[in-house]
Amino acid sequence: MKILITGRSGQVSRELQRALAPAGDIHALGQQALDLGNPQSIRQQVAALKPDLIVNAAAHTAVDAAEQQRELAFAVNAEGPRVLAEEAARLGVPLIHYSTDYVFDGRKQSPYNEQDSTNPLGVYGASKLAGERAIQAVGGQHLILRTSWVYARHGKNFLLTMQRLLQERDSLSVVNDQIGAPTWAGTIADTTAHWVDAWRHGRAAPFGLFHLTSSGETSWYGFAQAIAERLQAEGKLRARLTPIPSKDYPTPAKRPQDSRLDCSLLQRTWNIRLPEWREALDQCLAAARTETP
Repeated sequence: MKILITGRSGQVSRELQRALAPAGDIHALGQQALDLGNPQSIRQQVAALKPDLIVNAAAHTAVDAAEQQRELAFAVNAEGPRVLAEEAARLGVPLIHYSTDYVFDGRKQSPYNEQDSTNPLGVYGASKLAGERAIQAVGGQHLILRTSWVYARHGKNFLLTMQRLLQERDSLSVVNDQIGAPTWAGTIADTTAHWVDAWRHGRAAPFGLFHLTSSGETSWYGFAQAIAERLQAEGKLRARLTPIPSKDYPTPAKRPQDSRLDCSLLQRTWNIRLPEWREALDQCLAAARTETP
């Protein structure tokens, strides 16, 4: 089986290349080979490869930059997925696509389920929502997985930034009134692989829209505290952490205050357990220690 994975060097894509390797022949393409902002590039690569499965792990994820790059964000996060969906439908193969908790405004004050109304606060969330709707409108075999606060042991993310700053600075202030679920890219990839294995072997592998995050919840400050505790255990912690409200850390893009996602539908339908976020963090750090430099 040939599996096309977009976003070759991205944090989710790299974990997918690991997790899906046993399922078939992996073809991971970066932006130079397959540019989601260029429909012709997408169609040419899919037509040449003729994959049996397409997994779209590429996206414009710079939340603040998207406020000034609306056209680019929608090209990559909405138009590109639509073209991928069309090409997948033309070949009669599934498309797996990842979306975000930022499609919600965070005002519900309880975890969002898949049927809740969306209302993105910024361009990034709006472009990702447009991508979801574009894929659904094409109507082929598709699996859309909404996730949140993604991090990994490579790339650019909150974990790596905090690890660096907590060792470099004497003090560090982190927002404590935005609530969500930090989710390791490895969890996303392993859960995806669970679905792919079921699909390959003819077992129940439902298509549609599902929420996929670690279980539990915390704030960005709580996430930073957990990272600090693990650095302290290794004798590497320097900075003192201070919680601050969002109003004291203004950003170009407004974030949802409470973007928790209810993942019970996925866990029940897929018969799978999602790790608690601290457990997943330990899994990520353990994997980093054993990874070949």
